[in-house]
Amino acid sequence: MATYSIETQKGKWEIVVGLEIHCQIISKSKIFSGASTEFGDDPNFNVSFVDAGMPGMLPTLNKECVHQAVKTGLGLNAVINKYSEFSRKNYFYADMPTDYQITQFRYPIVGEGFVAIDLEDGTVKNIGIERMHIEQDAGKSIHDLSPTKSFIDLNRAGIGLMEIVTKPDFRSPEEAGAFLRKLRSVLRYLGTCDGNMDEGSMRCDVNISVRPFGADELRARCEMKNVNSVKFVMQAIENEAKRQISIYENGGNIEQETRQFDPTTGESKLMRKKEFAHDYRYFPEPDLPPLILTDEYVENIRREMIELPDAKKQRFISDMGLTPYDAAVICENKEIADFFEKAAAGHDAKKVANWMMSDFFAMLNKKHLDIKDSPVSAENLGALVELITKDVISGKIAKDVFEIMAQTGENPEKIVEEKGLKQVTDTLAIEKIIDEVIAANPNNVQAYKNGKINLMGWFVGQTLKMSQGKANPSIVNKLVKEKLDNI
Repeated sequence: MATYSIETQKGKWEIVVGLEIHCQIISKSKIFSGASTEFGDDPNFNVSFVDAGMPGMLPTLNKECVHQAVKTGLGLNAVINKYSEFSRKNYFYADMPTDYQITQFRYPIVGEGFVAIDLEDGTVKNIGIERMHIEQDAGKSIHDLSPTKSFIDLNRAGIGLMEIVTKPDFRSPEEAGAFLRKLRSVLRYLGTCDGNMDEGSMRCDVNISVRPFGADELRARCEMKNVNSVKFVMQAIENEAKRQISIYENGGNIEQETRQFDPTTGESKLMRKKEFAHDYRYFPEPDLPPLILTDEYVENIRREMIELPDAKKQRFISDMGLTPYDAAVICENKEIADFFEKAAAGHDAKKVANWMMSDFFAMLNKKHLDIKDSPVSAENLGALVELITKDVISGKIAKDVFEIMAQTGENPEKIVEEKGLKQVTDTLAIEKIIDEVIAANPNNVQAYKNGKINLMGWFVGQTLKMSQGKANPSIVNKLVKEKLDNI
């Protein structure tokens, strides 16, 4: 496993990072009220009396949010705690109507687990999960609509969140990026969070500290709040680490604090000195009883679990002959993995993977399409690969056929038949073309006989050109060599 470090003229440093990821639970209603969770509705449209903190309104726990949290915990290889309870976390923001957040503190619904990440050097590293708890989201303060006022949108207030807290196991920005991509993939497979960081349904707080390379101590950390993309998380880690190293090397100390990362400048600014647990004055939520789960409840959810990315990747490698890299790329997205399985059914899976990762993905990118909107169906892509495998068409002609498929969505067999693109495998017909090429180019024949053996490629090219690309290339190569060598 490659070791990441930051070296300066004064020494060598190691970074230590832990993440807190807030994942919006997929549920039609909020965690403690019946208000809608629909994204993009008009401001303050999806707000109940509970979300608005009206006096006398009592929270009611949404059972779907509990179900989704347990499913996520199982997907994180984590312990499901049969007993958990809710607490009030007190703090005062304009977009928090009650001035407290209902969350879980001492007794979370999910305990320790791990997520395996693939590193660039081909190794696998397990990232520890410390805990996962469920809580309600705050509203949103909007500061850029007026120079003198702030506006409050409570549509997000009360939406269910899963907060996943990792152990401080990351030692490079790349590891953090790999983890977030894997976590997002697992959540999407499970259908518990859509992982759309640009819509705020997955947000990341990054805790960063540095220490001399090889040291065991954990130094004071700074937290980067609400970083909303994998790229920005990686940038925040690198830039904050360099800031802390500079302070240490110039004789200063790091204080625990919360900062805000600005991706446009690559710098961060102080938001507030870091709060500790006692600053929030946690106490048990008086309006909600403890959450007690039965073994049967957990096992029923376990039986619902589908094949997750790691297991699917291993199956694609061992059973279908994919390389670890190809399998990792295809399995990151469930829709892509499902498409691949349909396309590969009964065909050469490795060839299907090659086509998907080259021409097929390029076509989707060019047309700005999601895979679900692809004009080329999985079945038709598999059929195209089968035509190549059976030497009905050449790889070159297949690219032309694929272009037509991308425009029309038609079956490749139909395209090949209508346009007369079937590959010529009749050796007599191919020999006739080769004889014509040889007869028309006596100087090149003599040059080949005199030792310029690279000219064989020229003869092959001319033969394929005269056949309009329909001649089988392997047969052409064999016959051209035989004929030239026997002149």
